[in-house]
Amino acid sequence: MTVFSRLVLCLAIAPLLGACGDNAARYLLDAPSPAQKVGVRVRTIEVRDVALPDYASASEIMVQDEAGALHPVPKAIWADDPVRGISLLLAHNLDAASTATAMTEPWPLDQPPDARVDVRVERMIAQFDDQFRLSGQYAIASPDLIVRERIERFDILRPMADQSPAAVASATSSALLALSEQIASKLR
Repeated sequence: MTVFSRLVLCLAIAPLLGACGDNAARYLLDAPSPAQKVGVRVRTIEVRDVALPDYASASEIMVQDEAGALHPVPKAIWADDPVRGISLLLAHNLDAASTATAMTEPWPLDQPPDARVDVRVERMIAQFDDQFRLSGQYAIASPDLIVRERIERFDILRPMADQSPAAVASATSSALLALSEQIASKLR
């Protein structure tokens, strides 16, 4: 076998071997039920892709140690791409928490949405003190000025039972529901 043949064989086998080693547990974000449905002045809401910090947009579930460093939880990853999963969950939560219909971008209807929500997360951390922090800003745009356009800050803390991936996923889902309820209240 020539050197070139060996190289081609190695390159062909490498992806197969890598696929065999992925035995990480995958964790979903749940959609908890909102406390109440808020009557809003818009009929439709487009949720733009959520902007996440680099560490939060990776597939690994990250936790913070006492020194403040972030580390991936061994053998645990998100079940979906974090940007896609969080954007979809926010749209689902806004749909459930308000009288409007919400959908992620790209907007699928001919009639444009009454409002657009753009969320930019600054921190999304499973903190060492067993608190989950979700903070950043969101903007509400209303092309036809049905609601007042605005930019708001948010800083949401949710308790975690521990730093297990299941606890991080549960706290993340709870924090995203709280953010959705906060946004829905601004659309009144």
